[in-house]
Amino acid sequence: MKPSAPLPTTTGELAALHCHAGAPRLTPGDFAAAAPALDGWSRSGVCIEKMFAFADFHATIGFVNALAWIANREDHHPELRVSYNRCVVMWSTHDAGGVTRNDVICAAKTDRLFAG
Repeated sequence: MKPSAPLPTTTGELAALHCHAGAPRLTPGDFAAAAPALDGWSRSGVCIEKMFAFADFHATIGFVNALAWIANREDHHPELRVSYNRCVVMWSTHDAGGVTRNDVICAAKTDRLFAG
């Protein structure tokens, strides 16, 4: 799918996409169209964020390490707040000054990782 094509509206289809350098900030309409695939994600300033809960620290860090692998593969990296049994994941594209298609793609990949 070309970077300028409309975003899919399911998590699976969105998670199957890959990040591309130079993605522009999403318009409110583009973000609204992708929202059905972003269950539990909320806008917070210039990012989207979601809290993931785990049984213990070991499970939390396992998730963080797996997410780091995905982020490196996509060359797009989140902000993380990690505690004993929680991780808040925040996606934003600093160069674009807000949320881009790369962020919603990576949010879907994050959900797929957590569900897996």
